[in-house]
Amino acid sequence: MVHRLTWFEPQRGEDQLREFFITALIDMGASLILQDRDGTYVCITTLPPRWKLKPGTPPTDDSVFGKEIGERLAEMKAGLSRPGDRAELEIEAGDDTFFEFRCRLVEMDDHDLHLITVVIDRTEDRRRERLLRALLREVSHRSKNLLAIIQSIASQTARYSGTLQMFLGKFRGRLHALSQSQDLITDSSWRGAYFRDLLKQQVERYVQENAELVQVSGDDVLLTPNASLHIGLALHELVVNAVSHGDFLQRRLPIEVSCRRHELPDGPVVAITWKEPFAGQDDTKDVKASRFGSTVLERVVPSSVNGQAWHELKNGLVRYELTFPLETFD
Repeated sequence: MVHRLTWFEPQRGEDQLREFFITALIDMGASLILQDRDGTYVCITTLPPRWKLKPGTPPTDDSVFGKEIGERLAEMKAGLSRPGDRAELEIEAGDDTFFEFRCRLVEMDDHDLHLITVVIDRTEDRRRERLLRALLREVSHRSKNLLAIIQSIASQTARYSGTLQMFLGKFRGRLHALSQSQDLITDSSWRGAYFRDLLKQQVERYVQENAELVQVSGDDVLLTPNASLHIGLALHELVVNAVSHGDFLQRRLPIEVSCRRHELPDGPVVAITWKEPFAGQDDTKDVKASRFGSTVLERVVPSSVNGQAWHELKNGLVRYELTFPLETFD
């Protein structure tokens, strides 16, 4: 027997109640089917438009849902023998649509057994599940890439650090730069980051009170997530080197940074240029070892974006150029 609290105002007519229930079922994306124990249809409501019954045809599982689905429903219902027995079946009905059939054998007040089947449209649920799985795979893929980048940075930093303290200082700075770039990527829903935002992050951290000494020009290019992480890392190295080894702050001479997009026959490329005034010696071996010994700038970043880098100190100017193909977005 089915015992559930049900109450309705006696003055309400059956037509009004019927309209209420049908509207509620439509909003829920659900349909109801009532059959007697022999499978004869007693009632069917709010069936999805994809299933129709030809005029004059008695409703059966086969005539309503087609032979294939009808056979599966008949097999499911045949397994119900006692009041309270229930079974569920999910069916892909074509056109990327999914429906769940919930069938239950119930005993009415007159002790007759009836089959109640609830049909629920699960199409949107399955689409959300697929999207979620795709997003989780993407997060996993990007996480592995990020871990690989961190491992590479740790290895290169350790190779060129004389002491543990030196390693920790450099590694923490580079790790923080990656974290900042990742924040921009996440805020953009994984589309990437704009060049000027990446530069602004590093300037605000290391030369906040003299931000006007870092002047930027050119195009504010939207970079892919991979390029964003590595370009952000390169900008971190350049800013830290300028503050640690340069004299632009003392001389109050601006650093000029440009980012320009160029259309070439093989596709668009990005050219990033860093020009920093420097009063020290030209590119001798000793100066290069202390000032330009960054594998990150000369090898890690260009190889990671399939580009080329030039790094030199000449005629009182630190010049770094990075050119790489721009991956475009759909």
